[in-house]
Amino acid sequence: MAEFLTFAAQEMLTKVASLATQEFTLLWGFKGELANLRESLLFLEAVLRDAEQKRQDQGEAVKLWLEKLEDIAHLADDVLDDYGYELLRRKVELRNQMKKKVQNFFSLSNPIFFRAKMAHKIQKINTSLEDLGKRASGFGFVARPSIDATSSYDRRIDRETYSEFKKDESNIIGRKDVVEDIVKALTNSNNSQENDLSVLVIVGMGGLGKTTLAKSIYHDDKIKQHFQEKMWVCVSIPFEVNSILRGILESVKPEHAAVQTRDAICRILKKELKGKKYLLVLDDVWNEDAQKWEELISCLVNVNNTQGSSILITTRSDKVAKMLETLPRCNLEKLSDDECWLILKDIAILVSSASIAGDQEKIGREIAKKCRGVPLVAKVLGNMMRSKRCDEWQSIVDNGIWDLPEEETRILTILKLSFDELKSPSLKQCFAYCSMFIKDFEFEKYDLIQLWMAQGWLHPSPNQNNLEMEDKGNEYFNILLHNSFFQNVKRDHHGDIITCQMHDLVHDLAERVSKSKYLRSAFSNGAVLSDNSPGFKALRILKLHNADVQELPDSIGKLRHLRYLNVMYTKIKAFPKSLGQLYNLQTFKMPSYLQEFPKQIANLINLRHIYFDETVEVPAGVLGRLTNLRSLPPVKIGKETGTGIGELGGLNHLKDHLSIRNLEHVRDKEEAEKANLVEKKHLRKLYLGWTLRRPSNGAYSDEVVLEVLRPHSNLEFLWISGFMGVKFPSWLSLSNNLKEIGLSNCNQCEGVTVLGHLPNLVRLDLSWMQNLRCLGNEFYGYDPVSDDTKVLFPALKTLDIGWAENLIEWMEMPTERVTVFPCLENLGLSFCDQLRSAPSHFPSLKSLRIIGMNNGGIPIASILSNSLTTLTSLHISIVKGLACLPERLLENNQNLSCLCISYCEELTCIAPPHSQGYEHCRRASLQELRISGCPKLRCLRDYGLLSLEMLEIRDCSSLESIPIIPEHGGLPSLRLLRIEECPQLSSLPDGLQYCTSLQFLLIGSCPKITSIPIPSEGLLSLARLWLRQCPELSSLPSGLGCCASLVDLSITECPKLTSIPIDTLSTTLRQLTIQGCQSTQIDLQFCASLGELRITGCPNLEAVPSLDKLTSLRELTIYDCSRLTCLPSGLAMASPHVFTRLKELTLGPFWNELDSFPAFQVLPQLEELSIYGWPKLKSLPEQIQHLMSLTHLWIQDFEGVEAIPDWLGNLASLHWLVICRCENLMYLPSVQAMHRLTKLDSLYITESPLLSERCSGPEWPKISHIPNVQV
Repeated sequence: MAEFLTFAAQEMLTKVASLATQEFTLLWGFKGELANLRESLLFLEAVLRDAEQKRQDQGEAVKLWLEKLEDIAHLADDVLDDYGYELLRRKVELRNQMKKKVQNFFSLSNPIFFRAKMAHKIQKINTSLEDLGKRASGFGFVARPSIDATSSYDRRIDRETYSEFKKDESNIIGRKDVVEDIVKALTNSNNSQENDLSVLVIVGMGGLGKTTLAKSIYHDDKIKQHFQEKMWVCVSIPFEVNSILRGILESVKPEHAAVQTRDAICRILKKELKGKKYLLVLDDVWNEDAQKWEELISCLVNVNNTQGSSILITTRSDKVAKMLETLPRCNLEKLSDDECWLILKDIAILVSSASIAGDQEKIGREIAKKCRGVPLVAKVLGNMMRSKRCDEWQSIVDNGIWDLPEEETRILTILKLSFDELKSPSLKQCFAYCSMFIKDFEFEKYDLIQLWMAQGWLHPSPNQNNLEMEDKGNEYFNILLHNSFFQNVKRDHHGDIITCQMHDLVHDLAERVSKSKYLRSAFSNGAVLSDNSPGFKALRILKLHNADVQELPDSIGKLRHLRYLNVMYTKIKAFPKSLGQLYNLQTFKMPSYLQEFPKQIANLINLRHIYFDETVEVPAGVLGRLTNLRSLPPVKIGKETGTGIGELGGLNHLKDHLSIRNLEHVRDKEEAEKANLVEKKHLRKLYLGWTLRRPSNGAYSDEVVLEVLRPHSNLEFLWISGFMGVKFPSWLSLSNNLKEIGLSNCNQCEGVTVLGHLPNLVRLDLSWMQNLRCLGNEFYGYDPVSDDTKVLFPALKTLDIGWAENLIEWMEMPTERVTVFPCLENLGLSFCDQLRSAPSHFPSLKSLRIIGMNNGGIPIASILSNSLTTLTSLHISIVKGLACLPERLLENNQNLSCLCISYCEELTCIAPPHSQGYEHCRRASLQELRISGCPKLRCLRDYGLLSLEMLEIRDCSSLESIPIIPEHGGLPSLRLLRIEECPQLSSLPDGLQYCTSLQFLLIGSCPKITSIPIPSEGLLSLARLWLRQCPELSSLPSGLGCCASLVDLSITECPKLTSIPIDTLSTTLRQLTIQGCQSTQIDLQFCASLGELRITGCPNLEAVPSLDKLTSLRELTIYDCSRLTCLPSGLAMASPHVFTRLKELTLGPFWNELDSFPAFQVLPQLEELSIYGWPKLKSLPEQIQHLMSLTHLWIQDFEGVEAIPDWLGNLASLHWLVICRCENLMYLPSVQAMHRLTKLDSLYITESPLLSERCSGPEWPKISHIPNVQV
């Protein structure tokens, strides 16, 4: 009851009391009224603390009293906000007059009337508050003194310390076996035979960790290897097919996320997913409507019908599982008490190695039992238990919530218990505000903090005066995350959190505690609210993000309380002048394509965060007046107009990041000094950029400018680009707090300044430094005379050096005297053509990437010395002079899992022929081996790589053999074998039968291959066999029929394959492609499971066998078979039970002497038709007019057709029409027929000159209504 209102009213009293304390009241002469107001507010705030402690139901009277109190508090807030607004307005007016050097104070509004009106309002509020205070005593409430909430551990949670106690989220206690079972089910090749699209459902009540489990599966290495694409969509409520498809598209191609129509989405997805095996996770599904599911599944099958794709669904609904599952479901069980205790202990005990007292562990295990196997409960309680005493743990055990009968009600009550533990009413308001968003909404962290700030909930405590509102918001965010109210965080490459979500049960709690009617926010994706809308003038937040809005009304200036305005991704081109009256505005987010930057925002002196597109030119003198700014988009320095660098001088409150570009427009030292970067102590990230590809005559100017652009020593990330000076600034080597440095396109620098002693440097990127010649003592900061026992680059983990074409020497330090790169894990060297030397001591190196070296054998041999034992990944590409990798590489690096070598022209072998250590190789963990573009490589030795899962060999023109020796165990883990463009390879290894895990075998462009040595007993795991451009291959392997898992067979340009016996594969084959073969017969009559059939470019094929039995066919292509005179039975005549699932059909061209297109049956469910003609044809096939489900039609090479008939207008479902290479075509259907195509939104006419010319004349009225026309 009332307890849910208490924190909202209490927070508002705190806020208003804080406002009433501010010293600007002295100007107005009613200090006494404000002092009384503050005293009343503080008294009632203390009373509310007592009401919060007395949580028993006090009846309706208490509830009404609290509601009245909240009403009065909000009224006081609005009154004082009006007061503050008036002061800001006068301050702006006075500043503007002083700027004009006209101090005409009589032009300012007369304050006497306003003062009298304000005094009257405050007196009225005081009277109401005094009455409420008297009534409180009747309820037995007394003033309870404040306990400083900031003294708790919550206050210490900030960005820096948060990571210290946050445990590894990838460690899922109690679910390891479940993960392994589901991964095995999803990657089992047998699923591909039985289902077009496998569906596995995880079912369980809320809080059991379904999403966490699905994430662990999604990121599993075996899933990554098995599926070529992975997509994750959070579904929740409502279930909208278009939104889900858009979410899939955003996962695959984020740049197309704005595409709206289903047809366009599916078209892009079809292109991107064609032929790929994918995993789609649909998280948090509630929909039980079978029709909607059928609609979604149909779209997915049409987009990609590649067998082996899977959907993983998480849901609470058993009905959803029954409707969709094709694989055994996972009914997620509860955890054991011991597993719950492990979660509790992992979270509650900050130091994992710390011992726990016996009594404390006993109580903790009792609490674990109370969790009843629900991980979410264990997480929440673990957070509550952190830093608590034994008696406080015992109070959790003794709480009456454990007796509640309903499981989810009990969980929600436990979450409420954790909510009650939050110390600050403001923090509780921030949490409750999240109920404004739909379930599973992905919050942007900083946007959420700005929304909280706009509501006025981020006022630091009295002893936190050094904290700003953004700091307080960050603290609140981390507390909520720490208490498991937020989850599923995403981070940028710096590790900073950018987005998060709420568990749906937590969202239920937020809705339950959010009962306030004073949220004063308006979110809209439609029209702007009118000024007559209820509460319009009291708005703090107006969010029109992505709304269909073209302008803001002049009345926007009346929103004097507005703190947050977001009009990003709208069609607004300009703003009304009244925008400049929003003096309280703190956050302003503008659209991308402004025609004119709003100069009036110079009056918004309270603005803290501004967002605009960097292509917009900001007028001079605007940004410099916004001295309260905390964040700013990239600033482009103007040459003669636009922003000058001096405007940054007063912006010393900027936080986190600042990007300054076009620095070549800064004229001299004096102008650069005006930026005053050294005073901007809150900046963490700084980008300084000059325009690239400009004359190098500004070297001295660049040096002078950069020297005085010295940032504050707190800076952590620095990027410098386009600098044309010869030497870097002196301050760079003194910036001890730097964690990341990026230097790019600094083409005049011959060396790099001292960086080796920077204690916190974790990442260093040097790129496009054309004049860099040596990385030596200066780079390291090493003095060979005086330095002993020194650690250089003590924290560096990633070093990338790229496109330094004149870098000759990278010096080795004397490791007996100094320690160098002790933590370096990732090293990249790219296109350092002249590099002759490199260090040899990298004690922690895991990933090495070397690309583009003329004398690469020398530095590679140095880096890959015998002392290197920690590698897990090695990529070498375009390295001249490399004959083989150093001896003992595999032996020394037992954890090496990935080895890729490409375009190394001198490579003859991977390891020296005389190298020993076979037994060590057997134990090596190499999982992936890729070799391409190595023309001198003759053979691969059998290294006995028992863990190898992927072997790819491409473009190795001298390769003659690939041994797989059974005595050495073969390659039992191999899942993929791909061999292409190896013209000297005459045979495949005979030991293929020992590749018992092989799923995908691809042989292409190997002209000497005559046979595929699949053993007579087959390869039981083989799912896909692709044979391409093997001109000597005369027959398919005898054991093909015993490959019980084979679902995809593709044969391309194998001319000696005169017959293709497919009948032995009838029970498993789902996809068959025959292209460019000389075969005259193909037996398909037993392939009842076939879903895709493509026969293209077969010049000798005179007849396609009957397709009557292919009832599962979804996609059929018979293309460019020049001897075909008729279509196969099943397609040529009406067969009601054949092709009921066919969605895509491609036909023609056929025998060019035919004067009519071969007849084919009407397929009412057909959606896509591509039809190709030849010169003798004078008309289109009339069957097309009856294809009422057709959405896509492609017409090509009908050279004899002059007009498209009016029956085309019958195709009511048509969205997309292409007419290509119809040289004599002049006429489209009539205007009436074309206008009947109401769904047609895209028309493409190409290489049809007569029609193209007429489309700009007499044919234009027929097509002018179509949204997208390309001629």
